[in-house]
Amino acid sequence: MNVKRRITDFVLLALEKSIDGYIRFEDFAYHHYSYHYGIPELKKSALSQALKRLRKDGLIELVSDEKLAYRITDKGKEKAVLASLKFDDNKWDGKWRLVIFDVPEKRRRARDLLRSKLKQWGFVYFQQSVWGTKKNCTKALRDFIKSVGIEDWVMVVESDNLSRSH
Repeated sequence: MNVKRRITDFVLLALEKSIDGYIRFEDFAYHHYSYHYGIPELKKSALSQALKRLRKDGLIELVSDEKLAYRITDKGKEKAVLASLKFDDNKWDGKWRLVIFDVPEKRRRARDLLRSKLKQWGFVYFQQSVWGTKKNCTKALRDFIKSVGIEDWVMVVESDNLSRSH
């Protein structure tokens, strides 16, 4: 992954994980290491360019010009889910994340969107409405499901005991 894209994804993830989804530019520039994903040396110019790209793409918005505070948009939250899957470079923790759903026909578009996103994010198809991944993405996945408004029909399960009998 190129450095520009990595910094951009890093900023999105930091915003997504922050309280109320906003961060002051100055705090982030000087304390970026405390936002977990650890880019060793983050130059202010690179951060500034990443913020500019994110604003241009509609993924973040400026909350306060005076304090240089930014907030993640709904479009940015969706993109952050994908970014969190990319950043998940850790070894497998032995747990599967399963998505089990039964979204009614009246919400077909939301169901199709969920299926499409699961494919895009690299989930494994087990059967019609059961998908799984080894990536640790439960929180981001639940946030996405809630943002689409289908949490009543979707269950996300973490399990370290999964087997398929043939």
